[in-house]
Amino acid sequence: MRLFQEGWTEAPEKTRDNAIDLARQALQAAPNDPGTVAPAAIVLAQFGEDIGAMIMLVDRALALNPSFARGWHLSGILRVWAGQPDLAIDHLKTSLRLSPHERMGMSLLLMAMAYFLNRQFDEAARNLLVHIQDHPGSSLSYRLLAACYAHMGRLDEAHAIISQPRAMTSRVVTDYLGFRNPEHRELFLSGLRLAMGEAK
Repeated sequence: MRLFQEGWTEAPEKTRDNAIDLARQALQAAPNDPGTVAPAAIVLAQFGEDIGAMIMLVDRALALNPSFARGWHLSGILRVWAGQPDLAIDHLKTSLRLSPHERMGMSLLLMAMAYFLNRQFDEAARNLLVHIQDHPGSSLSYRLLAACYAHMGRLDEAHAIISQPRAMTSRVVTDYLGFRNPEHRELFLSGLRLAMGEAK
């Protein structure tokens, strides 16, 4: 999934199909293991499975182990994709409370996505700038930051930031964030287009 997300594969469709196949195998092999169920649900949701069904899988994993910090983190991802930003932030904070020594970078990226969906672009940008310190190689964080700056009217900064993912991958404008709500997808994509100097 990560290879596909970051544009690091020369065969994205084959990589996608492999990820789906491995996730389904994992669910069949360990249907009652929270550490297997939750990550498999994320992969399947990323590649188009019904988001409600995948949320139910992660909720089941959390019912099996309510102290499963990674499960709360993954639930936060699904809630972002499902267009439930406030619940996403709550679940991500729960994850961090349960595992305070965990690196916060990825949680900050997800919280930034949730703030972005709420059009709290200042708060999203703050979280992204901290996330980038931990994960300078994540093209996703630069894309989202560029979209934030564009929607804030800070177009010069948006243009400068968008050069980072351009140096990392040939697919700068991509809709792999998993947003199910068309308005949320368009919010992200229109920000990217503005950052790249295209008409809204």
